[in-house]
Amino acid sequence: MLDFAHRIAKHLEPWFLQHQRDLTWRRTRDPYAIWVSEIMLQQTRVDTVEAYYGKFLDRFPDVGTLAAADESDVLAAWSGLGYYRRARLLHAGARHVAENLGGVVPDEPDQLRKIPGVGKYTAGAIASIAFDRPAGLVDGNVARVLSRLQAIEEPRLQDASSAGHWAMAQKIVQAGSPRVLAQALMELGATVCTPMAPRCEGCPVRSECQALAKGLQTAIPAPKQRAPSPREDLWAVAVRRDGRVLLEQRPTEGLLAGLWCLPLIERKISDRAGAPPRSIAEVTGVKVKSVEALAEPVKHVFTHRVWMLWPCRGEAAIVDMSHQTDEGDTPGRMWIAPGERPRGGIPKVTEKVLARLGF
Repeated sequence: MLDFAHRIAKHLEPWFLQHQRDLTWRRTRDPYAIWVSEIMLQQTRVDTVEAYYGKFLDRFPDVGTLAAADESDVLAAWSGLGYYRRARLLHAGARHVAENLGGVVPDEPDQLRKIPGVGKYTAGAIASIAFDRPAGLVDGNVARVLSRLQAIEEPRLQDASSAGHWAMAQKIVQAGSPRVLAQALMELGATVCTPMAPRCEGCPVRSECQALAKGLQTAIPAPKQRAPSPREDLWAVAVRRDGRVLLEQRPTEGLLAGLWCLPLIERKISDRAGAPPRSIAEVTGVKVKSVEALAEPVKHVFTHRVWMLWPCRGEAAIVDMSHQTDEGDTPGRMWIAPGERPRGGIPKVTEKVLARLGF
C-alpha cells in the first residue's frame, strides 16, 4: 500500500499545483476561513459558495466575531445557501472555540472533532489544508477516486465511510505535502474523475488506475439505489392585511428550523380552491374573507424530502388582537411589507413562493 500511495502522491502533487482551480478559499491558510469554506461546501455547488463566502467573511472575519454574533445575523448571512443547520453548528462551533480554546482553532484532528459541527472529514480538511498536518480525508469525490484507482467492485467498500479509503488517503497525504495532496485528491474527483464520463485521458494517475486497466472506470463506483423521497403537499398561505403579509418563524427543530416562512397547512386532495379558511384561522389566529389559490405549486427538494408548496392568498377580515402588540407583531410572527424581509434570514423556498405571489 505504501509504494502505491507514494506513486499516487508523486503524480498528484505537481498536477494539482499546475491545474488547480483558482478558488477564493485556496488563497488562505487561515484555519477559520478554511473551516467556513468546508462547511459551506457541504452539499452545495462551488459556484454558489463563491457567491457567499467572501460576504460571509466580511461580516464575520474571525472566530470571535462569529461567536459574538446573534444567531439571527448568522442565519441572515447564510440565507440562500440552504441546509441552515450547518450555519447553526458553525456558530456553535465558533462559540466553543472562543469560550473553551481561547479563540484558537486547534491543529490536530482529534481536537478539531471536539468542536460542534466538525466531523471526521472537516477535521481532516482543516488540519491538512490549514496546518499541513498529515491528516487523511475522504468525501464522495475522494471515495470515487480511491475506488477506481484500486478497482474496488464491492459497493459496501466504495463508500466514503470505508476504513480502507481512510487508510489509503492517510498514506497518500503522508507521502508529500499534506495540504497539497489533500486538495489534490478532492480536485481530481471534482474535475477529472467525475461520476459520469471520467476524463481518464487527462488524469495524472491513469497509469496507476486499476479500474481503467480493467475497463471498469464507468462501472465503479456502482450506482446507489435510493428510495424515492417522500412528498408533502402543503398550502403556503399569504394572509394579507393593510398591504402586508404574515410570516411565521419555524420551530427550532426540523426543516428550516427558526427561519421565517409563510404559514404552511396540509393540502388535502379535496382542497382545490385553497387552504380552508377555518384551517387558516386555527394556524394563524387570523380570519380571512376569502381564499384564492394559484394554479402552479413551488417545488423544493430537501435531502430526504420533497415539498410541493401550493401558494394561496386571502385578505384578513378579523385579527385576534389578544395575540397582537400595537405593531401587530409577536415573537414568532410578523407582518412584512412588499420587498421587506425579516432579520434572521428567509429561505429560498419562501423567496420562491413570495415571488410567485408577487410579493
